[in-house]
Amino acid sequence: MSHKIGWKTATMLVISNMVGTGVFTSLGYQLVDVQNVWSIVLLWVLGGVLALIGAFTFAELGTHYNESGGDYIFVSKGFHPFWGYLTAWASLIVGFSSPVAIAALAMEAYLSPFDIPNLRWYIVLLIILISLLHSFSLKHSSVFQNITTVVKVLFIGFLLGIGIWYAPIPQNAINVQVPIWGEITKTGFAVSLLYVTYAYTGWNAAAYIVGEIRNPSKDLPKALIFGTLGVIVVYVLLQLVFLKFGTYAQLKGQAEVAILATQNILGPTANKWISAGIGFQLIATMSSYIWIGSRIVHSMAQHYTLWKWIRPTNKHDVPIRAIWLLCAVILILLLSGSLQQILLYSSFVLQLMGTIAVASFLKIPHEGDRFRSPLSPYIQYLYVGFSMIVLLFIIYDKPQESFIGLGILLVGAITYFWSKRM
Repeated sequence: MSHKIGWKTATMLVISNMVGTGVFTSLGYQLVDVQNVWSIVLLWVLGGVLALIGAFTFAELGTHYNESGGDYIFVSKGFHPFWGYLTAWASLIVGFSSPVAIAALAMEAYLSPFDIPNLRWYIVLLIILISLLHSFSLKHSSVFQNITTVVKVLFIGFLLGIGIWYAPIPQNAINVQVPIWGEITKTGFAVSLLYVTYAYTGWNAAAYIVGEIRNPSKDLPKALIFGTLGVIVVYVLLQLVFLKFGTYAQLKGQAEVAILATQNILGPTANKWISAGIGFQLIATMSSYIWIGSRIVHSMAQHYTLWKWIRPTNKHDVPIRAIWLLCAVILILLLSGSLQQILLYSSFVLQLMGTIAVASFLKIPHEGDRFRSPLSPYIQYLYVGFSMIVLLFIIYDKPQESFIGLGILLVGAITYFWSKRM
């Protein structure tokens, strides 16, 4: 492979993977069960701490194995190929396809004020074009990713600038009256945390393409840790901006919290352009998931006969067939599901498989020349324990979506044993 990426492009991938729809939509759902501003800040800080622990863990795992494939490699070698296969299956069906489908559904909602006929089909075409752009070479992918991520960062900077410049509106949603303890001990807080952990999904992005990073022993930890820290700060500040400029009645249960909040400051005429900004910044998210998701699917295909047809690459080592398989799954999800249902069952599966991946860290020998996770293995035990508690709360509070997620894994298990028989 003649072209490899440095830590800056890898960081752009992490940021693009993490900053998608969740940060602009989750707050409205959280306000149904959580109203105290400090409870909301705690949600986003806790989600950020979990993501940072994951980033430290994957930085060491990635530099230990030094092989593209991320969770699939870590879990296969740390536990058993069966669990590694389920991780890759989850990545194909929900891990990398559902965030793109969710981003596409959100883009459709945010661009709806422009009354574009057949808008969804234009978004389908956009996903196909992004897949095509990633089908040439790593250089093409990195240039496109960097440009779209810069657009994302500039738009977020604009929203934060509004938050600094304008005074809060009367009767805003910044509430300190509701007792915090009563909120954080309810199942609703755990469900709200699930939305947050989904918004932080992507902290492990660069670990999937270790083989495409120029100097992984140094550049991978930098990308994972700096990218995650930056996103934590941005996420907390954005929630405060939305609470500052929106009322509780306006925001509760609503997905378009960014638009509802900013219209109180910029006026209704600005709605279209804020909507357009949120919609177009999602292009970077779609692009990063398509780029990275194809790599874990391709890595799995090297070991299982059922998937051997997606092994071939082009002359630049780009896994074209894996890219187009992922594209097909994305389009199926996009044309068949609702945003909130896809969000919930995807979050459950990703939280479960991410916990298994972090747990695999406890199985490797911690020696040799590689990045060292601070406070290991204590923070990894903390991550696994806390994550399991959240998952149990979700099963109790959202059994239907949880069992849909488990059903997806069951289908994956069937294909695993089918592949073994072949």
